[in-house]
Amino acid sequence: MALSGKQYLFISDFDQTLSFNDSGLVLSKLLNMEGFEDRVEGLSQIHLVQQGGELVYLLLHDPEFRRVRKEHLAAVGKQIRLKENIGLLSSVLRNLDGNEFAFHVVSAAPEEVIQSALEGIVPPDHIHGTRFRYHPETGEIESIVRLPAGYGKVAVVDQLRAQMRIGHDCIVYVGDGSSDVHVMLHVNRLDGLTIAVSENKYLTPIARRTILSDNACSVLVPMLEDLFGWSSTKIRAFFEANSLTLQEWDKVRTDTITLVHTGAPAAAPLV
Repeated sequence: MALSGKQYLFISDFDQTLSFNDSGLVLSKLLNMEGFEDRVEGLSQIHLVQQGGELVYLLLHDPEFRRVRKEHLAAVGKQIRLKENIGLLSSVLRNLDGNEFAFHVVSAAPEEVIQSALEGIVPPDHIHGTRFRYHPETGEIESIVRLPAGYGKVAVVDQLRAQMRIGHDCIVYVGDGSSDVHVMLHVNRLDGLTIAVSENKYLTPIARRTILSDNACSVLVPMLEDLFGWSSTKIRAFFEANSLTLQEWDKVRTDTITLVHTGAPAAAPLV
């Protein structure tokens, strides 16, 4: 059936956005390596690498991680616990209210991990992860070809938008952490829609909407509301038509406030 609407670009991060696990943590457990989280925290504190690129740095420079090969990364992908209904989300996006959304994944996670995890769901050429150059004989990781972290994600988004020849406001970006801050600011500036799927303190003030759910299709709620102006009744009916029940939908605004007593007397009483 021919679509009557517009073309959109739907971009999602991978680790803890489409999945519940960090790729590096799963990899370290697969190879019986300890202290992954401590190593990442150490790199984050000294700001040695771009936010989100900690695993890539370890794969290139940490002696224990240097033994990782392409087949290990593919094996990690099969062990990643994915959020529910990513396949349904991909299918629905092909024709959402008469509009077509091209589903792309942009992440600092190794490309082999994402392709393995999303095999049969997202085409390999729609997956833009960290790409390595391998030694032709030993299979050892030699260097980085591409690292979509921080501003690297912005570059990928702009490239995809230029290829599709779509308007600035036809972008939806979904992410979960600090490595998504730069790209969300960029998409907001273009009047696109940004959706946070975590309560990350740096991300939620930037994202236009925040959705907390174990189901990948939950991001359709702000898309249908903000892009197409659907009512809650119409949205509930849409989910039911796709064999999903919108059982709980709590719209909550949370103000996080810290008051510090200075010791100075108030100029006037609070009333």
